[in-house]
Amino acid sequence: MIGLACLGAAGAAYELEPRRRQVLLESGKMADVVPLQFDDWSAENSDGLVQAPEEGTLAASLYSELVGRIYHQAGTGTAIMMLIAYGGTQSDMLQLHRPESCYPAVGFTLVSSEPSTLRIGRGAAIPIRRVVASMADRQENIIYWARLGEYMPNSAGEQREARLRASMQGYVPDGALVRFSVVGADRDAAFAAMDRFIPELLAAIAPDQRRALVGTTLAHQMSA
Repeated sequence: MIGLACLGAAGAAYELEPRRRQVLLESGKMADVVPLQFDDWSAENSDGLVQAPEEGTLAASLYSELVGRIYHQAGTGTAIMMLIAYGGTQSDMLQLHRPESCYPAVGFTLVSSEPSTLRIGRGAAIPIRRVVASMADRQENIIYWARLGEYMPNSAGEQREARLRASMQGYVPDGALVRFSVVGADRDAAFAAMDRFIPELLAAIAPDQRRALVGTTLAHQMSA
């Protein structure tokens, strides 16, 4: 009887093991999805636009691609930093690391982290987090969101739940953590600048590629 119970448990575990991939990044490279220039914004002079995570590092095991850019607005001189961390496989061992854990790990003090939403046009809104982190005389004001397959988890707990749901449905999803930040003591001005910038950036991306950042539902909603 014990042997039969063990076999039954093993069979159930086998049935629950994810066997399918869910990949929303159709182009193959996240760097090809996000434009270097749109409207009056440009990131053409940024250094280190695309990074392949260094072999043997934690980043290499977590992410397939890191895209870092600094966008500058002509006329105003406003600078907005962007970092997209993309992972082709999101599982219990390989998962997106959120800024609330990454920033303190490099010496920042987490001042605040608040769930929010960001309207991106045509009634669509992304679940985001607004984070303020400081170190010495530097304050970084951050907006970020995470996509796990078609889920948009807004906390570490929701991210674990989304990963479990995907596993129960039999697939391993890809994932992206999309982060924007502005350095400065005026958090309200920084968040206002990013609130304007992000919808403009997303609108400049082709709808079929936009889903790699915000999922299929929101990508279609922006195009409706």
